[in-house]
Amino acid sequence: MGGVDHTLSGFLATYESVVQVVLTDVRGSSPRNVGTQMYVAAEALHGTIGGGQLEFMVISHARDMLGKGSATDNLDIPLGPDIGQCCGGRVRIALTRMTPHTKQIALRQTAQAEAAHPHIYVMGAGHVGRALADQLQHLPVHCILIDTRADQLAQCDARVQTRLSAIPEHDIRTAPAGSAFVVLTHDHALDFLLTSEALMRGDAAYVGMIGSATKRTKFARWCQTQCDGLTTQDLICPIGAGGSGDKRPCVIAAFVVAEIIAELTSDRAASALKRGLGPRQCKQSADQDAHRADTPLPRSRSAGVDSNKSRPELPQ
Repeated sequence: MGGVDHTLSGFLATYESVVQVVLTDVRGSSPRNVGTQMYVAAEALHGTIGGGQLEFMVISHARDMLGKGSATDNLDIPLGPDIGQCCGGRVRIALTRMTPHTKQIALRQTAQAEAAHPHIYVMGAGHVGRALADQLQHLPVHCILIDTRADQLAQCDARVQTRLSAIPEHDIRTAPAGSAFVVLTHDHALDFLLTSEALMRGDAAYVGMIGSATKRTKFARWCQTQCDGLTTQDLICPIGAGGSGDKRPCVIAAFVVAEIIAELTSDRAASALKRGLGPRQCKQSADQDAHRADTPLPRSRSAGVDSNKSRPELPQ
């Protein structure tokens, strides 16, 4: 028995008469940003513009449009005591009754936005790796769960991409710029190898390795001897350590997901994406504008590196 289709394409296929709601301008504080969209049918909704009295009013107005056959309308709404909200800002909203053509445009825009979602590579499909996949499936990211063990991947039932890989370091080398990497395999030596690969890229938005402070120290020493002195300053290890001492996989995953999303949605990450730089490179250029010409870029590795290159000597 198939599940409910919660996608925009499923919604637009189900409901013929739909009003598209777009937040076109925000002044002051608002529950959502400019460009946020919501779709209103007589019996259902897709998306949200932030909830509360604002959304209630807009939904009511959109359904009045459907009942009257109106094509377009615009609202200018203060978010204050008059409507029972305390944001204090003001928003402008465009409402448009959708045609087959505008539905196609909306679907194309949605597909483009989804294609631009940041990639998160979860290296290891054990208990914590699968718990991460369970939570990341609900966020605007593209999660890839990778393992060398087919039986562990088979236990993942989250709606994420799973990949059986004999050479997982190659998956790291060929990942898009700005990706996030969480390393938590079943093997400490493999953890070291994959983490060093992610750090050597120089353009990762996040690199985290499961383990303790002692493991981090051992990894830093290993990088000094086996990876030409590769710095570990950008490594997060332990991961999710800002939360609690609860070691249940789902709890660890919750703190790690929060850690990753905070980095992926930061102003620094957005600036790096716009400028075509890795996050570390963007930070350097912002902090060292006066010396940019003399500042070497972080060591990086191209996506075309031979996956059969010799590996550094792994810890025993």
